[in-house]
Amino acid sequence: MVQVNKPMYNDAVPLEVPLQNDAMTAYGISRCEGGVCAAEGVRASGVCAGLRKEPERRDLALVVADDTCVCAGTFTQNKFCAAPVQVSRARVARGYARAVLLNSGNANASTGGPGVEVAEQSAALVAREIGCADEEVLVGSTGVIGVPLALDGFVRGVPMAVASLVHSPQGAHDAARAVMTTDTVSKESSYELQLTAQDGASVTVHAGGFVKGSGMIMPNMATMLSVLSTDAPLTPDAARTALRAAVRETFNKVTVDSDTSTNDTCILFATGKAAVEEIDLDSPAYPAVAAAIHMVCEDLARKIAADGEGASKLVTVDVLGAANEQDAETVARSIANSPLVKTAIFGHDANWGRVAAAAGKCGVEFDQYHVDIDLLGVPVLRQGLPLPMDEDDMLRRFEENEIKIAISLGEGNACARVWTCDLTHEYITINGDYRT
Repeated sequence: MVQVNKPMYNDAVPLEVPLQNDAMTAYGISRCEGGVCAAEGVRASGVCAGLRKEPERRDLALVVADDTCVCAGTFTQNKFCAAPVQVSRARVARGYARAVLLNSGNANASTGGPGVEVAEQSAALVAREIGCADEEVLVGSTGVIGVPLALDGFVRGVPMAVASLVHSPQGAHDAARAVMTTDTVSKESSYELQLTAQDGASVTVHAGGFVKGSGMIMPNMATMLSVLSTDAPLTPDAARTALRAAVRETFNKVTVDSDTSTNDTCILFATGKAAVEEIDLDSPAYPAVAAAIHMVCEDLARKIAADGEGASKLVTVDVLGAANEQDAETVARSIANSPLVKTAIFGHDANWGRVAAAAGKCGVEFDQYHVDIDLLGVPVLRQGLPLPMDEDDMLRRFEENEIKIAISLGEGNACARVWTCDLTHEYITINGDYRT
């Protein structure tokens, strides 16, 4: 018989979970208005180009920098990557760009050579309208896979989108709405911080952006469609490093249904309009700017999870005490992707057994009698054994918009955080009817 020490039920205290958004205090970062247009030198628009079945819905978004600027991007690693991913991935490698054109209603995926031609020709339409080289325009698409995408909507819509470009919160909002598919709300975020110029003056630097994403969400080096901007004068290397680090810890830690899209694209423009010296990886200002970009991405990532198809709850899963980061993330994803965990949350059932089972099935080595679990901030398992639980109190806690799950494996100091949502009847309805 295995001998275990019975936990002291009356002494149980909640697990210590790392703080969220502690960079706000560390670098003096605060929220601001503007979304992707919070950064100086960025204009945006969203128009109805007739690319969707619903002609009244915005379906073409355009984000343009006033001048060619530093650019970075991350993309899906799905082998069925869409035509716009193929085009933009090659172009963003240059490290500089001027604009990105995004459409909803059609993914332009699995469309072969003709799909690539449409992606390139739509970019060329933008280039001619704003006066830049074709290669400086990036593209992205979202919608149904395997349906040919005609150029007609772009011929119609690009001039309208260019004419509608504005540097304002409304322009940013219109762009964010134009890329929505099954999203129920547009998703935007922006932050600002103070940096010191060479002459000692204080300069306000901005970072902002938008994202679309609601289903087919478990990205690999990207999210669904996202455009980010900052007016910090980042070098290409600094922009790439900041974006990849932010994506790795935010968008790549979201899972709605464990599926990765064919079209995932995340673009960052750095206009350099903030009057401070160039920021490279060794600059004292780099950590603060990178933190602001990270915070925008984290805010957007949480909004994706909260707006998961049919979702009623945002779920945050924290794994603590793992032997290494890979083990921590594996356990976190196993819990976050478990249909039994997700449906228990939908049913307001504080069933910690679902969490324990999901952690134990994923191949990570740990001793069950070292494991502690908290649900909704309440200790429910200590040293592998259950604690008394007030079911009525737990039901009240389920009324919160965010449901928190924390599990400590007792094997080390590594941790991971993943965001997901509950699994509802509506998810099946949305995806069962997606093409119809």
